[in-house]
Amino acid sequence: MDTSKKTLNKNKILTLMDTLSKNDYIPIYADSVKDAREIVLNLIPIHSSIALGGSVTINELDVIDTFRDGGYQLFDRYNQPDWPTTLQCMREGLLADYFLTSTNAISENGELIQTDSGGNRVASLLWGPENVIVVCGINKLVSTWQDGMARIREFAGPLNSKRINHKTPCNISGTCEDCQTKQRICNFTSIIKSGKRVGKPITVIIINEEVGY
Repeated sequence: MDTSKKTLNKNKILTLMDTLSKNDYIPIYADSVKDAREIVLNLIPIHSSIALGGSVTINELDVIDTFRDGGYQLFDRYNQPDWPTTLQCMREGLLADYFLTSTNAISENGELIQTDSGGNRVASLLWGPENVIVVCGINKLVSTWQDGMARIREFAGPLNSKRINHKTPCNISGTCEDCQTKQRICNFTSIIKSGKRVGKPITVIIINEEVGY
């Protein structure tokens, strides 16, 4: 990314961070994915229990192997022998010390917009884990929550459906068709207007790079 665009994007992020602060979130600026990785590792003490939302962004941070091997207690949804065990792991993760995830979009008004297939991310953002950390790239910043929903329907939803190989129309067409298929990717949607949850406020790390879907 050229310097001028990086500076403009930083100003945009800093403006959004001011809005997020007023909405009771804890916003943190990260200049790069590498910086975001270090921020996350500094925020989560060793020996903490950690649950994860299914997220390309979190995978791109390259922190999961550290959580597996670095003295943490990871509810490892990615390393289970079958689907029932994976579900049980995600249920147990509702009591984790930290929940680390991304979001599909953040509006200029400081709203987090996300849609899930199974609902564990939506549930954990609202209730359960004591600490919630949301990480997202500059590519997920939108003007309004309606734009966030459009982003899910026209971009993030179809890509995620293809990524996890759900048998949905959007996997083929590349856009939401409001299907009723068994493997529908967009079953549970939340629009979070305030980071002030029971427990500690939601921490939002915004990266000045394009990351994830």
